[in-house]
Amino acid sequence: MKRKSVRPGRYLEVDLSHVELVRGGRRVLRDLRWRIRPGQRWVLQGANGDGKTQLLKLIAGDVWPQPRVLTRRRYRWRGELSSEPYAVKEEIAYLGAERQDRYRHYDWNYRVSAIVGTGIQRRDTPVPSLDAAARSRVVRLLRRLGIAGLARRRFLALSQGEQRLVLLARALAWRPALLLLDEPLNGLDAPHRARVLAALHTLSRSQLPWIYASHRLDEVPAGVTHWARLHRGRLRTGKWRRRVLPHVVLAPRPRAASPARGHGHPVLIELRDASVWRAGKPALRHASLQIRSGDCWVVHGANGSGKSTLLATLHGEHGVARDGAIWRRHHHPGTPLLEFQRRVGCVAPELQAGLPRQLTALESVVAGLRGAYDLDGAVTDAERRVAHRSLRAVGAGRLAQCRLAELSYGQARRVLFARALARQPDIVLLDEPYTGLDAATRTRLRALIENWISKGRTIVIASHHRDDWPRRATHELELAAGGVRYCGLLRCARVADGMEPA
Repeated sequence: MKRKSVRPGRYLEVDLSHVELVRGGRRVLRDLRWRIRPGQRWVLQGANGDGKTQLLKLIAGDVWPQPRVLTRRRYRWRGELSSEPYAVKEEIAYLGAERQDRYRHYDWNYRVSAIVGTGIQRRDTPVPSLDAAARSRVVRLLRRLGIAGLARRRFLALSQGEQRLVLLARALAWRPALLLLDEPLNGLDAPHRARVLAALHTLSRSQLPWIYASHRLDEVPAGVTHWARLHRGRLRTGKWRRRVLPHVVLAPRPRAASPARGHGHPVLIELRDASVWRAGKPALRHASLQIRSGDCWVVHGANGSGKSTLLATLHGEHGVARDGAIWRRHHHPGTPLLEFQRRVGCVAPELQAGLPRQLTALESVVAGLRGAYDLDGAVTDAERRVAHRSLRAVGAGRLAQCRLAELSYGQARRVLFARALARQPDIVLLDEPYTGLDAATRTRLRALIENWISKGRTIVIASHHRDDWPRRATHELELAAGGVRYCGLLRCARVADGMEPA
């Protein structure tokens, strides 16, 4: 296909040289040099805490480098050269977890069509109306990403994956001169991941430069031209090539290493014909299941199928409609849920977004021990010991005194695991627990979960990635449009071949 001619200066050029960045007293970027040109499409890699998100925020003009004589941060756009991002900030579209969390923080519960429209308007909040051309463009973008049916829905009533798709549509509506994508496929099911990758591949027909940060090499879009890798604050770059094409093979699953629990093991939670309504719509419909001590349940289904609603209902955050019921061991109807919840560990995106950013990692774990979001009162020596032990168990011991605001998304997710572990819970609810984690951290936390299961702890995990399903899983719940498609013993397994970058 013949490429369209590009107006000179339509897209941004960025030149970073001798850049240093310090956050929370820690040097995040060291003597960084990077040149980004129109037509270049970059994959940015690095471990949790290596500075990927901070680098993207620096390019976007949200954080500032250390003042040094040699430091240079230049932007060229439409023939003009600027040493500061102010003149071009509105030409940069940035999608990441922090931007998504901001909607919940400020309670921006607008309709989906209005939020995508803010991309056209380049605003945070919508104006009263869009003209006919803008409305037509919003519809096209929603169809392109397979979410046209969400147009009238309220943003905060959507699943995490649905919210991510809406914000990607907003970023594309922006028509930016530079596109920055920080783990854009987090929380998406396989069909929607494919749609996003196809949309990015379509963008490669233009000269729009973009930077795509991801921990998963099987989620790299076609059309990538360059790679950049951060390690301990230092950046290496080069032209992109693949040595091994990643692929997944589905195979019959061997019998679970942990046997399915029978009637000899007590029921911890039971749903009986349970329906849950959110924002006036049924998010879960007529679900029935028993979770016994020592079970490991895998919950899966498309975006919006009700997985997060199910886990939140098990925890007690949503009530069950009148015709159904939920029963919890050692909890009597009409009494506070707090005692039951003290024996439950949770890892979920909504919990991570809701924790106070000024708390340190250690304080966040102690607050979890107390069954609270925030810290009320001084930390005792006993609480401090438990928190340190839990942080070390998830590889986050050195983060104890770091504030959540200073941590990367992946580092904060480890703190969430430590918070769940500290309670020594009877049951652990995991909603997309490996979101934002690098391969080494995923491996470590998978081993931790397998160890929990081997010791008889009850697990309920929701995940779109089959390679994240525990090998010792015993049961499977498949949801579709809020209803139960399958509920019973685990049916199949995933065997993944290895993959590596160039």
